[in-house]
Amino acid sequence: MTAVLQLESAAESGGGRAEAVGDFAEFVRVSMPGLLRYGHALTGNPHDAADLVQSVLEKVGSRWAAVQSKGDDPLAYVRRAMANTHISIWRRRRRENLVADIPDSGAVAPELSRLENEPLWQALRSLPPRQRAVVVLRYYENLSEAEIADALGISCGTVKSQSSKAMASLRTRLGKD
Repeated sequence: MTAVLQLESAAESGGGRAEAVGDFAEFVRVSMPGLLRYGHALTGNPHDAADLVQSVLEKVGSRWAAVQSKGDDPLAYVRRAMANTHISIWRRRRRENLVADIPDSGAVAPELSRLENEPLWQALRSLPPRQRAVVVLRYYENLSEAEIADALGISCGTVKSQSSKAMASLRTRLGKD
């Protein structure tokens, strides 16, 4: 991971951050599978998910000591950064009216590519980014409303309303009353 390499370089050059390098590397090692799943659920495909995770971890890794010193849960901080970064990218693309991207021809995990064609997955991808983030954190990651609010930097009431709107939209799209 690029952020880990940057921290290692700083530690070797006398930056005195060897402990931060180890802590961040351990955080990345433990959290990576869940972050990739969360990123995949946010973006709709594994390639964009990997890009999102890498981008956010590079930013977080460069200021890892500050993230840890805040006393907040680093995983919640990274999830919030991922949701915010994803929303920023989505808004930028919407403004630019980009033509559909040609899909990357890299290898995709079979279980992830299979999900992309399921009706529920397609309906989930059609939700606005904030609603999608709430649904993914609530039903896929099994977080409480308070944990979701903390992870996304929103109130519990907003979590409830976004979840309700998302579920109503999913029911409509999937034909379930």
